[in-house]
Amino acid sequence: MGDTGQTRKPARGLTFEDVWEMFQETGQKIKAMGEETDRKMRETDQIVKETARQMKETDKRVGEITNRLGDMVEHMVIPNLTVKFRELGFTFTQAGNLKITDPEHDIFTEVDALLENDDKVMAVEIKTTLRIGDIDDHLDRMEKLRFRTNLRNDRRIYLGAVAGVVIDAGVQKYALRNGLYVLKPSGETFIVTEPAAEGCVPREW
Repeated sequence: MGDTGQTRKPARGLTFEDVWEMFQETGQKIKAMGEETDRKMRETDQIVKETARQMKETDKRVGEITNRLGDMVEHMVIPNLTVKFRELGFTFTQAGNLKITDPEHDIFTEVDALLENDDKVMAVEIKTTLRIGDIDDHLDRMEKLRFRTNLRNDRRIYLGAVAGVVIDAGVQKYALRNGLYVLKPSGETFIVTEPAAEGCVPREW
């Protein structure tokens, strides 16, 4: 084949400058990706901190509500309890609440409302929504009370009751069948249902 009169340029391989430029471009891309990742992590961290703040604020408000409910129980519910139980033949001369801290015998518990006379004591657990677990806890609490009163040579009969603003029918039956009195709202006051409503007798400790 004859000469066309054109001169071919030899193919040029990658030079150090070419490779270095590619490294620089890759480095810039990695840096940009890292900055974007850092930005997203900062945003996530901010979201986590804000969520934690909101949860802390919620806990604070719940605590305030709980304290107010405690005040209501002490100043409004307890005095009415004595009246309602008097209708059932109980005459309690003392009413209040009780907190027990007895590390020697590993007894740590609280009673929302404690009604007393010389012969009997009624321990009442009060919940906004009463659940099966609350009943089991109160039965366990009654055992602790009995154990502690035996240590103190208190031979009075202890009875248990549970109260709730919201009480499912099945939960009420469970409480009554375990020998507990049940208190629930009725209009502007509340009613006391005896274990006899389920064919049971009140449990004594």
